[in-house]
This record gives sequence, structure tokens and C-alpha cells, in this order.
Amino acid sequence: MATSVATRKAKPARMLAFAASPTFALMAGIDTSTASHAAMCAAGSGPLPIGGMTVMYLLMSLFHLSPWLTLASGRRQARA
Repeated sequence: MATSVATRKAKPARMLAFAASPTFALMAGIDTSTASHAAMCAAGSGPLPIGGMTVMYLLMSLFHLSPWLTLASGRRQARA
């Protein structure tokens, strides 16, 4: 019976792993759309029209992409 309890507790944690990447991508999109356009036109603002937080959100989205890549590859994770 302890195995079934452990399995039931592990399933939400595995499903939560799928939420991180889309959430960070959404946050990057929101940050880009709400960025101050005056700051982008300032001298020395850089070659890309995105701020530091947008870059951070995009990187976090990429770092948390592994559950989606595993799902897309068709491999199944071993259950503990």
C-alpha cells in the first residue's frame, strides 16, 4: 500500500515539471510587451530590443524544457 501512496504523491510532482517552461516563456512574452520603449531607444541600449529580465525568462524556459523533450522523444522515465 505504501507504493501506491508514493506513486500518487509522485504524479503531481512529475506533472508540475511540465508547467515551468511554458510559464517562463509566457513571463518573457509579458515582460517584452510591457518593456519601456523609451529605454530601448536610449543610446547604448544594446543590439537586441529585449531587457535583462526577458533574457533571464527565456533562459529559464530553455533550462526547464527537458520534461517536454523527454515526452517528445517517446522515452518513458523509470518509476521509483
